[in-house]
Amino acid sequence: MKYIPVFLLLLLISFRSVSAQNDNYQLGLNPNQRFNNQGAYFDYSDATGLNIKVSVWGYVKYPGKYVIPVQSDLKDLISYAGGISDDSNLDDIRLYRVDADSSQHMMKYNYNDLWWGEGLSGQLKLNNLQAGDVVIIPGRPRLYFENYLSLILGVVTTLVSIATLIITINK
Repeated sequence: MKYIPVFLLLLLISFRSVSAQNDNYQLGLNPNQRFNNQGAYFDYSDATGLNIKVSVWGYVKYPGKYVIPVQSDLKDLISYAGGISDDSNLDDIRLYRVDADSSQHMMKYNYNDLWWGEGLSGQLKLNNLQAGDVVIIPGRPRLYFENYLSLILGVVTTLVSIATLIITINK
């Protein structure tokens, strides 16, 4: 009878260590972080189902770590992240995955047709995400008219200043 509390304590410790082995899965809602959308952590979990934790980084509106339903695919994750930015390069989306045997994989996707095209040029592959996946949306800032204008005005102003200096020195 006096061993029952010790047995329950050992059972509790072993359960905590087993549940802590994979932090990328979550069953139902996490009541502690449901409305904590700060620090690039976003919770779109299914209250009644299994959820996974994935990350999306790069040229999306809200990059960060996401808790999403297990049946979500890449386009769902991009939608949860607020969509792509104008600067994104959708022909080189990368998905990094670490399997249970610690082997790492990188898969590339081309979503240009999905977002910018009139139709699909080929068959679009929409794989479901797995726990721990990291999605990278590459891109580079695009220069707009005001960027070019400020660059040209800076150069012209410098040249005018140098010309004024030369003319003033020669007088």
